[in-house]
Amino acid sequence: MIAVVGGTGPEGSGLALRWVRAGESVIIGSRDAERAKATAAQIAQKVGPLGSVEGAENATAVKMSDIVVLTVPFAGQAELLKQLKPSFRPGTVLIDATVPLAAAVGGRPTRVLGVWQGSAAEQAAEIVGKNVAVAGAFHSLSATVLQGDQPVDCDVIVCSDDDRARQVASELAAKIPGVRAIDGLLPCGKGQRIGIFGGSGVGKSTLLGAMARDNSADVTVIGMIGERNREVRAFIENELGPKGRQRSVVVCATSERPAPLRVRACFVALAVAEYFRDQGANVLLVMDSITRLAMAQREIGLAAGEPPSQKGYTPSVFNLLPKVLERAGNFRRGSITGFFTVLVEGDDFNEPICDAARGILDGHFILSRQLAGQGHYPAIDILHSVSRLSPALSTPAQMAAARKVRQALAAYRDAEDLIQLGAYVGGSNPQLDASIRLRPDLIDFLRQDQGVSAPIEETLSRMEELAKGLEAGERMVVAKPAKS
Repeated sequence: MIAVVGGTGPEGSGLALRWVRAGESVIIGSRDAERAKATAAQIAQKVGPLGSVEGAENATAVKMSDIVVLTVPFAGQAELLKQLKPSFRPGTVLIDATVPLAAAVGGRPTRVLGVWQGSAAEQAAEIVGKNVAVAGAFHSLSATVLQGDQPVDCDVIVCSDDDRARQVASELAAKIPGVRAIDGLLPCGKGQRIGIFGGSGVGKSTLLGAMARDNSADVTVIGMIGERNREVRAFIENELGPKGRQRSVVVCATSERPAPLRVRACFVALAVAEYFRDQGANVLLVMDSITRLAMAQREIGLAAGEPPSQKGYTPSVFNLLPKVLERAGNFRRGSITGFFTVLVEGDDFNEPICDAARGILDGHFILSRQLAGQGHYPAIDILHSVSRLSPALSTPAQMAAARKVRQALAAYRDAEDLIQLGAYVGGSNPQLDASIRLRPDLIDFLRQDQGVSAPIEETLSRMEELAKGLEAGERMVVAKPAKS
């Protein structure tokens, strides 16, 4: 049974409607039991006789349920949870969809509120105690879209330090058609610093635009350093779009601007991110690109008489990189999750800036020009990409399945020349045989076109099926033809 506390509101009733349609039993919670029953009746009328939904007072709803979803305004969150704490049964999962925003001029929720614990979900966990597993999720879903019939094309980021709570939230997200919980072979955590490495024209801006549009961060800060004028405008109007612009701050200094101004723009973006972080907000910082920032600092260093070193970069360039990259992370109040692009000169991933940035960041995604040329989106080279926090963010089953997929991709890549030439003899390497047989399925799993949703339940299920198929293929005994 799922209890939706605050279920008479637009978001709560929208989530309840979607889950009832998916076959879940839902109980609407409200301070007024009659109002909860009226909302439940409206949902039942939309769904039909097959739906299982009822209404009750908040405390009763919590006592009857194994999963509680909190969808109330932040101003009433703490007081309500204190009242409901005795009603939670040990082992209950609480999913907090509260966003720490307050109404400013005009009545719209535009002012970020500081949360001493760091986030609304962390405040909820402190109040309800250790017997209740807490996760934060569903912050980014539109109440208007949830009330409709169409699939919800949106990402849901699930945040929790409890594996079971994270799994429950991900499963609930997967029951809403079109919603994709961000997880997979390269999971990223709140406060992590990830580098996106690639040459020109391999899809970096498209990937950044998708991140900026669909995320559950309170604020997105975008720094565009040394980009072309046309590219800045195209990114803001097309990649970011109206949806992304609603809660984004964009700081840009285009390529024709003086080098000191380009460097200053980077630090302005960092200062804006830190301002919102100090208000208790979880900030997504997107910076494009670190390479052009380094080029601007190189101009300044050479003009000041610094000696050039690798590829003409001066010592001040390598001193600047950690000062920029280390300012993202988790803090006592709020967090800054950083995605930094690195423009790879000549597709040389060992050039000085790439090498220095990799040593500072918590992970890196390598975008392959070969994959991009094949129409493979996103063009992420899985074998050369890594998220250093994967062990902390993934379940054991997910890690095992991801490891098996990586091994299959590696086996095929090592023998690709032999396979293309027709020189490989089947049966000599069971792991490679399995990889060859399942190659189309592996590529289809890794490829995802723009606008296509991939529910986390389906993603993990497909990955586990692929892993099982690879294991079964490796155990197969290749029968040799009988001699005549």
